[in-house]
Amino acid sequence: KPKKRLNVVWGYCLLYRTQVSMGNPYMCNNECDASTPELAHPPELMFDFEGRHPSTFWQSATWKEYPKPLQVNITLSWSKTIELTDNIVITFESGRPDQMILEKSLDYGRTWQPYQYYATDCLDAFHMDPKSVKDLSQHTVLEIICTEEYSTGYTTNSKIIHFEIKDRFAFFAGPRLRNMASLYGQLDTTKKLRDFFTVTDLRIRLLRPAVGEIFVDELHLARYFYAISDIKVRGRCKCNLHATVCVYDNSKLTCECEHNTTGPDCGKCKKNYQGRPWSPGSYLPIPKGTANTSNVCDNELLHCQNGGTCHNNVRCLCPAAYTGILCEKLRCEEAGSCGSDSGQGAPPHGSPALLLLLTTLLGTASPLVF
Repeated sequence: KPKKRLNVVWGYCLLYRTQVSMGNPYMCNNECDASTPELAHPPELMFDFEGRHPSTFWQSATWKEYPKPLQVNITLSWSKTIELTDNIVITFESGRPDQMILEKSLDYGRTWQPYQYYATDCLDAFHMDPKSVKDLSQHTVLEIICTEEYSTGYTTNSKIIHFEIKDRFAFFAGPRLRNMASLYGQLDTTKKLRDFFTVTDLRIRLLRPAVGEIFVDELHLARYFYAISDIKVRGRCKCNLHATVCVYDNSKLTCECEHNTTGPDCGKCKKNYQGRPWSPGSYLPIPKGTANTSNVCDNELLHCQNGGTCHNNVRCLCPAAYTGILCEKLRCEEAGSCGSDSGQGAPPHGSPALLLLLTTLLGTASPLVF
């Protein structure tokens, strides 16, 4: 989580604080003052090394101007298109906010769209019925929902808010993400789905701090504020599968493009290399697939399954009864003709080879973790 990858728009604490946030008396010493290094809680503390005791955290100003809203924006900018590969996790040292919106941009912050709404009362705050990701399906996975799951009640993980990437992957890859071939087939062929997991910027809009009661105690406004100890965003550079490495170049993330492509995301052909139109790489095998620097298979680690053989590292030649990127699926399943007396067992979706394929596709294509 390098600090130089982030552009944080923030409020900070200037006033005397009468209540210590989440039991860290040593860090704040009952006082929070941005002008004093020992008492300051600047934004970089949201992205420093975790595991310290006591924990470090950023803190906003207190709600001294109530009933005027206490609103803070935190903007994360990479100056690069990023494909999310895991849940976004935000850890609060204060109570989780009563109202919050997670937003995304696909054009470097010029325009924004909501990713998910969070509230103690979705209907009152955003005029939306509360939902959970578990209420969605393959057909509604792109729906923008409001959830009350992370804003009400006090549990073991009551500090944490998630944006559930993996739960959405599971609609296509199964509950344990064992059928990644299915997920990548969908991402290859459905642009809206692929764009849903793609960002250039993220913005956390904190709209109302945790109150914990029905009414705001106007005699003790210093108890209301936001404090965040950690933000985790895991992803990889989007290089359209025309690069294996993403590096810093002049303080910017850049794909090292291959296959005679160029551009920030390897999104166009080099000059004088336009014999055929540019297209993104694909995890689908030839002839439907295109240039892809991640091997589909090899004869050492990524074995083709069910008797399949690896051909030029780009496709598995499958026996007649099987299909799929690694010959992991029964052909009769696709046709809907598998019967109990067919004599064919279920394909081994949980095999080490397929799990290793997940590591390869999510990791080596652009091995970055933020």
